[in-house]
Amino acid sequence: MDGGYDSGYETCPCFWGREPGTLVRYLVEKVVDVSGLAVLDAGCGEGKNAVYLAQNGARVLAIDISATAVRNGRRVFGDIANVQWEIGDIRACRFDVERFDVVVAYGLLHCLRSLSEVEGTVASLKRATHIGGYHVICCFNDRYQELAAHPGLNPVLLRHKRILDLYAEWDILRATDQDLVETHPNNEIMHSHSLTRLIARRPQ
Repeated sequence: MDGGYDSGYETCPCFWGREPGTLVRYLVEKVVDVSGLAVLDAGCGEGKNAVYLAQNGARVLAIDISATAVRNGRRVFGDIANVQWEIGDIRACRFDVERFDVVVAYGLLHCLRSLSEVEGTVASLKRATHIGGYHVICCFNDRYQELAAHPGLNPVLLRHKRILDLYAEWDILRATDQDLVETHPNNEIMHSHSLTRLIARRPQ
Protein backbone atom coordinates (compact mmCIF):
# COMPACT_ATOMS: atom_id res chain seq x y z
CA MET A 1 0.00 0.00 0.00
CA ASP A 2 3.01 2.36 -0.01
CA GLY A 3 2.13 3.22 -3.61
CA GLY A 4 5.67 2.56 -4.78
CA TYR A 5 6.92 5.70 -3.04
CA ASP A 6 9.59 3.95 -0.93
CA SER A 7 12.15 4.13 -3.75
CA GLY A 8 11.61 7.89 -3.83
CA TYR A 9 11.92 8.16 -0.07
CA GLU A 10 15.14 6.16 -0.15
CA THR A 11 16.82 8.25 -2.85
CA CYS A 12 15.37 11.69 -2.06
CA PRO A 13 14.83 12.47 1.61
CA CYS A 14 12.24 15.24 1.87
CA PHE A 15 10.62 13.79 -1.26
CA TRP A 16 7.43 15.85 -0.77
CA GLY A 17 9.17 19.02 0.40
CA ARG A 18 8.47 21.09 3.49
CA GLU A 19 5.40 23.11 2.47
CA PRO A 20 1.97 21.84 3.54
CA GLY A 21 -0.68 20.82 1.04
CA THR A 22 -2.82 23.67 -0.25
CA LEU A 23 -5.99 22.30 1.34
CA VAL A 24 -4.33 21.88 4.73
CA ARG A 25 -3.16 25.47 4.60
CA TYR A 26 -6.69 26.53 3.58
CA LEU A 27 -8.13 24.66 6.58
CA VAL A 28 -5.91 26.57 9.00
CA GLU A 29 -6.25 29.96 7.34
CA LYS A 30 -9.94 29.93 6.38
CA VAL A 31 -11.86 27.26 8.27
CA VAL A 32 -10.81 26.56 11.85
CA ASP A 33 -8.27 27.49 14.52
CA VAL A 34 -6.50 24.16 15.06
CA SER A 35 -4.75 25.21 18.27
CA GLY A 36 -5.29 22.50 20.87
CA LEU A 37 -7.17 20.20 18.48
CA ALA A 38 -6.43 16.49 18.17
CA VAL A 39 -5.42 15.68 14.58
CA LEU A 40 -4.80 12.40 12.76
CA ASP A 41 -2.57 12.62 9.69
CA ALA A 42 -3.44 9.31 8.05
CA GLY A 43 -0.78 8.32 5.51
CA CYS A 44 1.41 11.21 6.60
CA GLY A 45 4.37 10.48 4.29
CA GLU A 46 7.31 12.51 5.56
CA GLY A 47 5.03 14.67 7.65
CA LYS A 48 4.87 18.08 5.99
CA ASN A 49 1.18 18.46 6.84
CA ALA A 50 1.57 17.06 10.35
CA VAL A 51 4.40 19.47 11.12
CA TYR A 52 2.50 22.48 9.76
CA LEU A 53 -0.55 21.63 11.86
CA ALA A 54 1.58 21.11 14.97
CA GLN A 55 3.31 24.43 14.39
CA ASN A 56 -0.16 25.97 14.44
CA GLY A 57 -0.90 24.42 17.82
CA ALA A 58 -2.54 21.08 17.01
CA ARG A 59 -1.65 17.78 18.67
CA VAL A 60 -0.94 15.46 15.75
CA LEU A 61 -0.72 11.68 15.44
CA ALA A 62 1.18 11.10 12.18
CA ILE A 63 0.92 7.55 10.81
CA ASP A 64 2.41 6.06 7.66
CA ILE A 65 2.96 2.51 6.46
CA SER A 66 6.45 3.40 5.22
CA ALA A 67 9.19 3.25 7.85
CA THR A 68 11.43 5.09 5.40
CA ALA A 69 8.99 7.99 5.13
CA VAL A 70 8.69 8.30 8.90
CA ARG A 71 12.47 8.12 9.30
CA ASN A 72 12.91 10.86 6.70
CA GLY A 73 10.33 13.03 8.43
CA ARG A 74 12.03 12.71 11.80
CA ARG A 75 15.37 13.52 10.21
CA VAL A 76 14.21 16.47 8.10
CA PHE A 77 11.94 18.16 10.64
CA GLY A 78 13.72 17.17 13.84
CA ASP A 79 12.02 17.07 17.21
CA ILE A 80 8.69 18.80 16.63
CA ALA A 81 6.57 19.33 19.70
CA ASN A 82 3.04 17.92 19.41
CA VAL A 83 3.83 15.42 16.63
CA GLN A 84 3.65 11.75 17.56
CA TRP A 85 5.10 9.60 14.75
CA GLU A 86 3.93 6.04 14.19
CA ILE A 87 4.60 3.38 11.57
CA GLY A 88 1.38 1.57 10.80
CA ASP A 89 -1.20 0.45 8.28
CA ILE A 90 -4.19 2.76 8.58
CA ARG A 91 -6.46 -0.09 7.45
CA ALA A 92 -5.55 -2.05 10.58
CA CYS A 93 -5.69 0.85 13.05
CA ARG A 94 -8.49 0.83 15.60
CA PHE A 95 -9.12 4.28 17.02
CA ASP A 96 -11.40 5.28 19.87
CA VAL A 97 -14.76 6.66 18.77
CA GLU A 98 -14.66 10.44 18.34
CA ARG A 99 -10.97 10.68 19.22
CA PHE A 100 -9.97 13.33 16.65
CA ASP A 101 -11.11 16.84 15.81
CA VAL A 102 -9.45 16.79 12.38
CA VAL A 103 -8.47 13.89 10.11
CA VAL A 104 -6.15 14.53 7.17
CA ALA A 105 -5.87 11.91 4.41
CA TYR A 106 -3.61 13.48 1.81
CA GLY A 107 -2.74 11.06 -0.98
CA LEU A 108 -4.02 8.07 0.99
CA LEU A 109 -7.27 6.82 -0.53
CA HIS A 110 -6.00 6.17 -4.06
CA CYS A 111 -3.16 4.07 -2.59
CA LEU A 112 -5.61 1.55 -1.16
CA ARG A 113 -6.36 -1.65 -3.05
CA SER A 114 -10.08 -1.51 -3.80
CA LEU A 115 -13.29 0.46 -3.50
CA SER A 116 -14.27 -1.62 -0.48
CA GLU A 117 -11.02 -0.66 1.25
CA VAL A 118 -11.64 2.99 0.49
CA GLU A 119 -15.18 2.77 1.87
CA GLY A 120 -14.05 0.86 4.95
CA THR A 121 -11.18 3.22 5.67
CA VAL A 122 -13.34 6.33 5.30
CA ALA A 123 -15.99 4.80 7.56
CA SER A 124 -13.36 4.02 10.20
CA LEU A 125 -11.93 7.54 10.04
CA LYS A 126 -15.43 9.02 10.31
CA ARG A 127 -16.15 7.02 13.47
CA ALA A 128 -12.92 8.35 14.96
CA THR A 129 -13.97 11.97 14.35
CA HIS A 130 -15.76 14.20 16.86
CA ILE A 131 -19.16 15.66 16.04
CA GLY A 132 -18.33 18.98 14.42
CA GLY A 133 -14.91 17.67 13.36
CA TYR A 134 -13.31 17.94 9.94
CA HIS A 135 -11.91 15.66 7.24
CA VAL A 136 -9.37 16.97 4.75
CA ILE A 137 -9.12 14.67 1.73
CA CYS A 138 -6.89 14.85 -1.33
CA CYS A 139 -6.82 11.93 -3.75
CA PHE A 140 -6.57 11.01 -7.40
CA ASN A 141 -9.85 10.65 -9.26
CA ASP A 142 -10.67 8.89 -12.54
CA ARG A 143 -10.77 11.90 -14.85
CA TYR A 144 -7.10 12.01 -15.94
CA GLN A 145 -3.92 10.38 -14.68
CA GLU A 146 -0.38 10.23 -16.06
CA LEU A 147 1.33 7.42 -14.17
CA ALA A 148 4.71 7.08 -15.93
CA ALA A 149 6.36 8.70 -12.92
CA HIS A 150 4.72 6.14 -10.59
CA PRO A 151 5.81 2.68 -11.79
CA GLY A 152 4.88 1.05 -8.49
CA LEU A 153 1.45 2.62 -8.17
CA ASN A 154 -1.82 0.98 -9.20
CA PRO A 155 -4.29 3.53 -7.87
CA VAL A 156 -7.94 3.11 -7.00
CA LEU A 157 -9.59 5.73 -9.21
CA LEU A 158 -13.09 6.85 -8.33
CA ARG A 159 -15.23 9.50 -9.97
CA HIS A 160 -15.07 12.90 -8.27
CA LYS A 161 -18.77 12.65 -7.42
CA ARG A 162 -18.30 9.17 -5.97
CA ILE A 163 -15.66 10.49 -3.62
CA LEU A 164 -17.98 13.29 -2.53
CA ASP A 165 -20.73 10.70 -2.03
CA LEU A 166 -18.61 9.12 0.71
CA TYR A 167 -19.46 12.28 2.68
CA ALA A 168 -23.08 12.64 1.59
CA GLU A 169 -24.32 12.94 5.19
CA TRP A 170 -21.59 15.44 6.15
CA ASP A 171 -21.41 19.15 5.38
CA ILE A 172 -19.10 19.66 2.41
CA LEU A 173 -17.30 22.97 2.93
CA ARG A 174 -15.00 22.85 -0.07
CA ALA A 175 -14.73 20.46 -3.01
CA THR A 176 -12.71 20.81 -6.20
CA ASP A 177 -11.70 18.64 -9.14
CA GLN A 178 -8.52 20.18 -10.53
CA ASP A 179 -5.33 19.12 -12.26
CA LEU A 180 -1.95 19.04 -10.56
CA VAL A 181 1.22 19.15 -12.66
CA GLU A 182 4.33 18.08 -10.77
CA THR A 183 7.80 16.58 -11.09
CA HIS A 184 9.16 14.17 -8.49
CA PRO A 185 12.82 14.60 -7.51
CA ASN A 186 13.73 10.93 -7.92
CA ASN A 187 12.93 10.70 -11.67
CA GLU A 188 12.22 14.28 -12.85
CA ILE A 189 9.32 13.15 -15.04
CA MET A 190 6.76 15.93 -15.40
CA HIS A 191 3.25 14.54 -15.16
CA SER A 192 -0.33 15.46 -14.37
CA HIS A 193 -3.01 14.15 -12.02
CA SER A 194 -6.66 15.03 -11.65
CA LEU A 195 -7.27 15.54 -7.94
CA THR A 196 -10.31 15.65 -5.76
CA ARG A 197 -9.74 17.99 -2.84
CA LEU A 198 -12.38 17.98 -0.14
CA ILE A 199 -13.04 19.50 3.27
CA ALA A 200 -16.07 18.03 5.01
CA ARG A 201 -17.47 18.58 8.50
CA ARG A 202 -19.37 16.08 10.61
CA PRO A 203 -22.71 17.73 11.35
CA GLN A 204 -23.55 18.91 14.84
